[in-house]
Amino acid sequence: MILSKPTIFRRGLPAALVLFACILSVQAADWWNKEWTGRKSFTLDTGAEGGAITDPIGGSVVLLRLHPGNFPFEAAKEDGSDIRFVAEDGKTILPHQIEKYDPLLTEAFVWVKVPDVKPGAQTKVWLYYGNGGELEPVDSKKTYDEDTILVYHFGEKGVAPVDSSSYGNTAEAAATSSEGALIGGGLRLLGNNPVTIPASETTKWNPGSSITWSAWIKAGTLQPNAVIFSRKEGSDAFRVGLDQGVPYVEVTDSSGTARSTAGEPLSVNVWKHLAVVSDGSKVTLYVDGQSYSSLTAVTPAMAGTALIGSDGTDALGFAGEVDEVEMARVARPGGFLQLAAIGQGGTEKATKLLVPGEDEGSGGGGGENEALKHVMLFGDIAKNMMFDGWIAIGVCVIMMISGWSVAVKKYFLLGKIRKGNEIFLEQWKDVATDLTVLDQGDNETTKNFGGKASKKVVKLMHDSPLYHVYQIGAGEIRHRLGNGRNSGQGLSARSIQAIRASLDAGLVHEQHRLNKGIVLLTMSIAGGPYVGLLGTVVGVMITFAIIAKSGNVEINSIAPGIASALLATVVGLLVAIPALFMYSFLATGIKQALGSMQVFIDEFIAKVAEFYPPPGEATLPVPVKQIRSPEEAAKAQEAIWAERAEQSNQK
Repeated sequence: MILSKPTIFRRGLPAALVLFACILSVQAADWWNKEWTGRKSFTLDTGAEGGAITDPIGGSVVLLRLHPGNFPFEAAKEDGSDIRFVAEDGKTILPHQIEKYDPLLTEAFVWVKVPDVKPGAQTKVWLYYGNGGELEPVDSKKTYDEDTILVYHFGEKGVAPVDSSSYGNTAEAAATSSEGALIGGGLRLLGNNPVTIPASETTKWNPGSSITWSAWIKAGTLQPNAVIFSRKEGSDAFRVGLDQGVPYVEVTDSSGTARSTAGEPLSVNVWKHLAVVSDGSKVTLYVDGQSYSSLTAVTPAMAGTALIGSDGTDALGFAGEVDEVEMARVARPGGFLQLAAIGQGGTEKATKLLVPGEDEGSGGGGGENEALKHVMLFGDIAKNMMFDGWIAIGVCVIMMISGWSVAVKKYFLLGKIRKGNEIFLEQWKDVATDLTVLDQGDNETTKNFGGKASKKVVKLMHDSPLYHVYQIGAGEIRHRLGNGRNSGQGLSARSIQAIRASLDAGLVHEQHRLNKGIVLLTMSIAGGPYVGLLGTVVGVMITFAIIAKSGNVEINSIAPGIASALLATVVGLLVAIPALFMYSFLATGIKQALGSMQVFIDEFIAKVAEFYPPPGEATLPVPVKQIRSPEEAAKAQEAIWAERAEQSNQK
């Protein structure tokens, strides 16, 4: 059976809407808790399209930077206490820490524990929000695993840095805070104000222990042997620092001092992720998640305090900023450090690693979805659409396709024109001071500006209206000067007027080229609402005619017909409104292009009139650098006229 176009619309559109409703219903079915009214997904992508991490990762704590572009702050509580994180299975609650939550500045930094992150794969995490009731507080200390013995976010002000792990290794004294560090607040080190990490049973190192230390650093200046982290125990020592910007790790024991090999220095005032991993016999230094250098050394026994920003001596400590200091009693794999460096860095690569989904909800997963209700209403309206209304909608769709296709083509054309004009004007700067390339007999010389423009540059100028006008003017000059045979002669005022007329004709041709097809946009703007209104009027008229015949005047018999008739007007407005915006944008671009052409024509004529004056009226310009006195200038001018006279006699 062959279906007519209106029949396809009547059957196909409602079916598509029902399918869409089924999809939304399936998505809403696995809602974690109906008391939370909104949710959105965050996909952690370690594959080739995301972080491109191939090394083992394991359990990690992932940073979520929340902002208006990926989180509706107005839908959550003012302190963010109602946000919860759920694993991809829709059941497992994931622990999290809120380092900063500011609904006024619409900025938040939240750390979420993801139990197992696979390399080269995707892991989805659900963020739920929108519960106004009384809630049990979240145990944020569970965010970090048992092997993480210390975490300093440095978000505090006027107090000692607080340990965010479950072991309570808070610093011994207040530190100098830094506003606007890489992740919220940070630590500012001046070279003489180190932070002391207290001694505890959890921070104790045994000989050959596996450890991991990491931090974000930003050097304020280049320093020799600046110590960022250090521990001492008798004659043994463990240091991490920068030597004139070169990261190093240094281990001192009974056999002497061993330092890692030097690599490329780090830039000043740039945040870098620095990590040191010791498996007991080998110490590896990582920069931004990549192995930087290493040395063979046994982890020394340490039970005392540790310092951030100094080694405890009178030597100059590290001057700069530090953020997110972490210590663990295991050797973290390379993929773990790479995930931290990418995810916490806030770069473009971080946006590919952690991709937010669309907001879902409005009333909770178990309630009705308002967006779905609106979509289903349009499906019901479309079912009652009459044949005349479908004709009007079909005409509107045709107008939309034709008008929008022209708009897209013109948009890309204007981009090419803008780029071509910029390149041409760069070339024209050189030609404008010496127009001899215009009167050469070879047309190719004019096109490539006397050989100065490469084939690639000429190709890029192909769509430039200024380049087209330039070629027209050059052709007219060559024609009047005999294709180079009369290059020594000037141009009369009548010839210059004729050249301007040719350039103005070229301007008109370019104007026609730029405006070609724009009429389809204006037809969409002017005709779309009228066509839609026609469909509406006809639909309402037929509806009332049917009511008059049946004698049934109940609202239920009138409303469906009128609603379906009004749908045609809606479609007409959807055609016209975007077309109006596109037309305004394109018209402005075309007007600017034509204005640039008019300015160039005036400049071109002025340059030609100056460079090719009629014989006896003016002189050719003489390069200033060749003239040392008025007498030399007069002699140079006489030589030019003598050369012109000789060329004229030879001809």
